[in-house]
Amino acid sequence: MAESVVVDYGSRNSSCGYCKSGGPTSASHGLMAIRLSVDDYQALLDRGWRRSGCYLYKPEMESTCCPSYTIRIKADDFVPSKEQCRVTKRMERFLEGILSKQPQELMDSPTTSEAKEPHPNVGDEKNHSEQFMHYLSEQIDNSVQTCVQHGEIPSDVQLPKASIKKVSPATKRKLSAQGVEEELLFTSNISFQIVSVLRRTKNDSGSGSECSAQLTANDVAEKLSNRLNQLKLSYGFATKACNGHINFFSSSKCLNPVNAPESEKAKRCTKRGYLEIKRHRLEIRLKRSTFDPEEYSLYRRYQLRVHNDEPDKVTESSYRRFLVDTPLVFVPPTADRSVPLCGFGSFHQQYLIDGQLVAVGVIDILPKCLSSKYLFWDPDFAFLSLGKYSAQQEIRWVKENQVHCPSLQYYYLGYYIHSCHKMRYKAAYRPSELLCPLRYTWVPYEIVKPLLDRKPCAVLSDYTTQDGGPLPPSLLESNAEEQCDDQVPEGSNDVFVEADEEMAEFEFEDSDDDREDQSTSGTVSGDIEDGDVGGILVGLNGTLLRFEVLQQAFGPKSRQRMTAHLQKYRRIVGRELSEKMVYSLD
Repeated sequence: MAESVVVDYGSRNSSCGYCKSGGPTSASHGLMAIRLSVDDYQALLDRGWRRSGCYLYKPEMESTCCPSYTIRIKADDFVPSKEQCRVTKRMERFLEGILSKQPQELMDSPTTSEAKEPHPNVGDEKNHSEQFMHYLSEQIDNSVQTCVQHGEIPSDVQLPKASIKKVSPATKRKLSAQGVEEELLFTSNISFQIVSVLRRTKNDSGSGSECSAQLTANDVAEKLSNRLNQLKLSYGFATKACNGHINFFSSSKCLNPVNAPESEKAKRCTKRGYLEIKRHRLEIRLKRSTFDPEEYSLYRRYQLRVHNDEPDKVTESSYRRFLVDTPLVFVPPTADRSVPLCGFGSFHQQYLIDGQLVAVGVIDILPKCLSSKYLFWDPDFAFLSLGKYSAQQEIRWVKENQVHCPSLQYYYLGYYIHSCHKMRYKAAYRPSELLCPLRYTWVPYEIVKPLLDRKPCAVLSDYTTQDGGPLPPSLLESNAEEQCDDQVPEGSNDVFVEADEEMAEFEFEDSDDDREDQSTSGTVSGDIEDGDVGGILVGLNGTLLRFEVLQQAFGPKSRQRMTAHLQKYRRIVGRELSEKMVYSLD
């Protein structure tokens, strides 16, 4: 495999996408990756780096306004919280047709007459059956009034309100054993109550028509059932009168429209006024990172409605640079179980409901992990909490693919920012670990949380003994403030970080950063490395040479400046990577 090739962009300040400071307070070091192997990017992730398209960046922890820690979770150890379980169950209920808080796109427009027809509010999934029963009882009462107006039922007295009961499982089994194909769901004995009131009134007062005396419960049930059917009260139900009861059946075909012929599904789902049990189909597709017009359209809607971005800034070119372009070299699957069936590289995971694209997760699949980069979703489906749902699906993907690639063990959620409350949701995926920005060791979140509560920027590995010992003076004097940006939505792992075009050409010139770097070894943003940069692999004019050989081509001043830049580069990427990746000067 060819070497990774990077161009050093040095330090840069930019407006923070997480806090409300509004100024250029987000400090990071940047690299432009011309080509990057998945192994090298895995190593960079484990040193606190992230990518935005082909641009790689790493926060300079001591000077940035919002210290960012790489966070991960071992997929096999993941234990979903109650809230995360509720998200999964909510999706299951929606797919089963029980949760019907549906976006307009999934519902056909009703006709004028149907729009006036009352229908139940079934947005509360917990009381779904109760709301069905409440609605059906209202429709029976309306049918009673209609029968009264047409003289089919005497109106001499105040008639009782209808009540609906659920049919017990034992009764359902009994009917099934008798060969009844339809499933009996609800029943009402209102007919018996009406007849009882009419007869009692006649006996008490001696008044009343001969018609009321001759009415039976079965007669009333038949009249009401006919009226209900005239009102087109189907909602997936078949309304029938039986021995004085009004029964509401639902056939197996109605309950399983996914398996029914398209014509039947279309017929059942034509009218919004009908409370049909409409199941939905969720499909998850994994595809290589390429430009897709449908994905871009969804991304634009998401950025405009969720992030309130300015329309002229959400362009196709910015989308490509942010979420489509990738420097990662694709690695195809192998027979030795060292690579998963999809391969290693950059991917888009699409979520489709009934064929409609509702969310896209931008991910990198690497030798040790699935790294979640970004998620954008249809704002009309916000009630499904797609950010939390997709995170659980990605963790599940890692667990399932360990069979094909045992090295895949972790799920990386991006950066965790303790000073931004909207980003703390990532710590809810437990048990998680944070990367120490000094020693690059992984520390359990629960151990270091008390430390982060006191100081947003900290050497986490110093706290692993939980002895609360003293921190380095540079951290105690840190002036980083806790600032929260409520505009960062759950599920968006990264903000848009783009290389400054003014830094496209590398220039060797003295700067305050260079002089300051000579003394930063051992701080949060640096590594404790020796200063020898002779082993760094440098690319110049198509030739690859170690700096110890190439430096002879520079004059004394240029060699000194070049050495200073390479020393900083070595500290931020580490000795091993600096001698493995190509530091391009072309």
